[in-house]
Amino acid sequence: MRTIIIDDNKQAVKDLNERLARFSEVEVVAVEHSGLDGLARVSELQPDLLFLDVQLPDISGLDFLDRLDFFTHGRCRVVMYTAYDEFVLPAFRKKAFDVLLKPIDDKELDIIMQRLAEHPLLPTPQSVGQDKDKLMSDNGKFLLYTNTIDFKLVDKRDIALFQYNHEVRCWEAVVAGSKAPVRLKRTIKGDDLLEVDKQFIQVNQKFIINMNYLIEVVDNVCHFYPPFDNISYVRVGRFYRKKLIDRFYSL
Repeated sequence: MRTIIIDDNKQAVKDLNERLARFSEVEVVAVEHSGLDGLARVSELQPDLLFLDVQLPDISGLDFLDRLDFFTHGRCRVVMYTAYDEFVLPAFRKKAFDVLLKPIDDKELDIIMQRLAEHPLLPTPQSVGQDKDKLMSDNGKFLLYTNTIDFKLVDKRDIALFQYNHEVRCWEAVVAGSKAPVRLKRTIKGDDLLEVDKQFIQVNQKFIINMNYLIEVVDNVCHFYPPFDNISYVRVGRFYRKKLIDRFYSL
């Protein structure tokens, strides 16, 4: 099992690493010490198993867990580990596979590893892709025609935003793994893009963003989760701000 550990306590990471070394099926492929770096590494490596600390310096482990399915397509199992009992119940409610309390008890870790062995991994996207009809209906992929002949298959979960290019008079998609925006057909309108998924919302005349990637809005500038954290040119227009705010619960 390809495993990532996310914990800002280096001693705790060392301790967990040593204990996991007893299990030949576990391969620790990365260690990160913050939530945002962890999300980026999870998106890159697509691990089978994640050991996640509840308390991280930038975002909480529970908030991290809320976003995880978006980056792993639902096939990464999470063991949250913490020194605080009050975090156990919320962790389960937010779909953690299991919870391990600090300091780590080897017997408890053995039980968790046994449970992992008894619950096989979900099919990979490749194996699901063998069923063409299921692929097209379940995984959110659709065609982006780049010209009259060529097209690109894109998963809507990999799209950070759509932007309107005034020079060529068409919409473009900013997609994970693509060096340049993917141009869409000129017949595509903004309203068409808003119908792709309810997570897409227009923030000004030029940009339609995927709310799953939005971290915050500072001085009307949108900031995004990795791998789109280098984008800093999307501004929320005055007439679109209320619609964006209304899509979230305010606390």
